[in-house]
Amino acid sequence: MSDWMQRIAEFGEEAKEEILGAPLEKRLQILAKQLDVGLEEASRWLSEMSQLELRETFELCDKIEDCLPLPIIHEYLCLPIKSSEAAFDIISGWPLDKAMLSWIRVTCGFIPRCFLGNPEEIRRVAQEKFGLGAESFLAGNEDIKSSEETIEEDEDAVIIKFVNEVIRQALQDRATDIHFEPQKKLLQIRYRIDGVLVPVKLPQNLHFYQAAIISRLKIMARLNISEKRRPQDGRITFQLGSESVDIRVSTLPVVYGESISLRLLDQGSAPITLEDLYLSPKEYQRIEFAIKKPHGIILVTGPTGSGKSTTLGACVRKIRSPELRIITVEDPVEYEVVGVNQVQVQSDIGMTFASALRSILRQDPDVIMIGEIRDQETADIAIRASITGHLVLSTLHTNDAAGAVTRLLDMGLEPFLLASSLEVVIAQRLMRRLCPHCAKPTKSSRGEIEKYLTVLGIDASESEYYQQVMEPVGCEQCRQLGYCGRIGVYEILKMSDSIHDAIVHNQPASEIRGSAVQEGMLTLQQSAWNQVKQGRTSLSVIMRLASDAEV
Repeated sequence: MSDWMQRIAEFGEEAKEEILGAPLEKRLQILAKQLDVGLEEASRWLSEMSQLELRETFELCDKIEDCLPLPIIHEYLCLPIKSSEAAFDIISGWPLDKAMLSWIRVTCGFIPRCFLGNPEEIRRVAQEKFGLGAESFLAGNEDIKSSEETIEEDEDAVIIKFVNEVIRQALQDRATDIHFEPQKKLLQIRYRIDGVLVPVKLPQNLHFYQAAIISRLKIMARLNISEKRRPQDGRITFQLGSESVDIRVSTLPVVYGESISLRLLDQGSAPITLEDLYLSPKEYQRIEFAIKKPHGIILVTGPTGSGKSTTLGACVRKIRSPELRIITVEDPVEYEVVGVNQVQVQSDIGMTFASALRSILRQDPDVIMIGEIRDQETADIAIRASITGHLVLSTLHTNDAAGAVTRLLDMGLEPFLLASSLEVVIAQRLMRRLCPHCAKPTKSSRGEIEKYLTVLGIDASESEYYQQVMEPVGCEQCRQLGYCGRIGVYEILKMSDSIHDAIVHNQPASEIRGSAVQEGMLTLQQSAWNQVKQGRTSLSVIMRLASDAEV
């Protein structure tokens, strides 16, 4: 027995089975847990025990497929790399045993010289080179093409393995959505990561299996696989180890088949709290003061995907207590909140926001959260509920905080009722957050920064902070994207006497906005610039948002 195998055996039979029974890319993590050290130290320990040189960087062979067959690359998690000598070198995420080395020798005709590397990086490089799930679509599997109606519920089936791998990889990459998009002789798959669509590298022959992949997804969502002319909606509960992931599924007939979108809702992830929203102390104080009032209405505005529901959920968690009866009406209910009564809108049976609200008011609520104000009827009930002693939280689709006031007035609400009930309007956007591991100071001069600020409508004197501006680079931690996660920027309009008078006299949004700015409201532009100054996001992200509500 080799030294490293002997040392692993010393952990005990149960630990040994856990390590060696895990997938190759997971073994190092389990070993690190057994050693009670970090991954880097575990890698050095394994390198020392196996007497294999540890390489942090490597270059692939020019003709990688000629050096090592694809099945071996994926099964043994190894890659052929360039060598400075006349030798056959491979790098693997875990030491290869005698059986693996013998198989490589029989297949390739050479005894390789082995090195150790980061298993996750090796898997990432292999996926970038060959495409996600490439090992499943090797020559000889073409019979799958006609298996649309005969897909067996077998975890080893090629299509099942591929679909599961696509979902697992999306969760690992922190994607919120997966889009399967049929094109002419092409099945495109894209992840939405931090609000941006990222194409997934896929095997070249994947479009041959398009019908089977779409059918598999529809089977998982319990949809009618024979219905291809109408949109359908379903749900998948995906098990990832001990975690359960809820997936909303939507199908849409397109020219070359059916487009399928998956919305990933990780029920095991930690819920967002008000403290997690990157609010400034002043912004946090304004929101906390408003949500602790016994009555009134609080609105969160912004376009689709700007994090409105997340902010409302954080507010509900902040005020949740045994003394308060909180009822929500949502479409759909995405995340369950302990201690809160959540109602699902079902328009097909007449259970709309308005009809649900009428019933909720007879349920003795203290706090009501409405997923969205869509029409005058819902707005009327929400306003009257706030006036009669309830705290109401809801969302609205407007570009800025002042625009929410004029939108509600356009719906037909009486100005004096709106002015009396409205407490706070929060306009928000989500921006990509710079990866803290690789972001570097920008090369832009102060003059160039000043031009950006002029476009954003920010005082040019703010360019004195140009040395604090950071820009993306890309590293292993962020999968070479330069960004990791998202942060919010907020515009918080708090009611005051002057704004109350402006609403009562039906003043335009520009007047309301001007009054709020004079009273200390930070605009979306200023909030975004503050995040840039703190090194959390980049100017390029802000400029892409410049056309959206002038942010």
